[in-house]
Order: sequence, then C-alpha cells, then structure tokens
Amino acid sequence: MKIAVMSDSHDNIWKLRKALGIIKSENCQKIIHCGDFVAPFMFKELEQAGIPVHCVFGNNDGDKHLLTRFALESNGLITLHSIIGEVDQDGFKIGFTHEWPVAQGLAASGKYHLVCFGHSHQYVLKHIKTTIVLNPGDIMGKDGDPGFCIFDIPSQNIQRIPI
Repeated sequence: MKIAVMSDSHDNIWKLRKALGIIKSENCQKIIHCGDFVAPFMFKELEQAGIPVHCVFGNNDGDKHLLTRFALESNGLITLHSIIGEVDQDGFKIGFTHEWPVAQGLAASGKYHLVCFGHSHQYVLKHIKTTIVLNPGDIMGKDGDPGFCIFDIPSQNIQRIPI
C-alpha cells in the first residue's frame, strides 16, 4: 500500500491540485497531511480527490471550527485528528503531527513504525531507534522546493516527489 505524506500547503491550491494528480496516478490509497492547510477551501480540494485523508492542525490553520466542520461533512474522506494523529495500516503504525518536538516524542516512544511531521518546510528523513521519521517538506514552495513523499508500506521505500 502506498501512502502520500504532505504538509504545509498554505492555501497554494495550484500546487495541491498538482500533487493530488500525481498521488492519483501513483495509486496512493491514503494521504497524511501534517498541517497548515490555512483555509478551509483546501479541504474541498482534498475531498474531491476521493482518497481518504488523515490530517492534523498546524500552527497557521485559521478557522479551526470551519476546518472541523468541512472535515465532518466530507462523507468520511477527511479525518481531522487535532494535534496528534495515528493510523494503523494492517499493523504498520503511523503517528503524525505538525511540529518537531511532538514528532520527536512520538518517535522516541517506540510505538510507531513511521512518524511524520511538517512545520519547517524542509525535507527530513532520519531514524530514531527503529522509527522512521519523515518531514515531506512543503506543498507551498516557500523556499522554492515544493513537494511531498510517497511511502510504500511493504518495501518501506520513500520517494520525494517534487511539484
């Protein structure tokens, strides 16, 4: 199973649409978004992709009430986990959040196979004990290198996809 991991889209609807097109063509079955959508209209784009999305709030997300309402009205396609999210995919445990200090704690717990985070807009791939720690970089392109990652669970292969 392939999972797309993204973060920090910051209202860049054009880059998000491009990423979603790639995600569909790669047959990803789930999307994890590590926060900073900013505006609720970004959820409409994610919903239209038709791929289940698990996400958390970031520090720049505006109207949390409206974001929550849009997620609840997505017919189950968008699951908003608040600050820390967790997905168990056939025994492969994934934890995700927005900021590094929380991700570091999740990884140090040893509970997860993969921990994802965002916030810094920089691609990071490392290990803490046996946990893979991944920041996919940003969708927005703040520093000129927009992209996301595709994680293949069986092979544990991680591919960074520029957009």
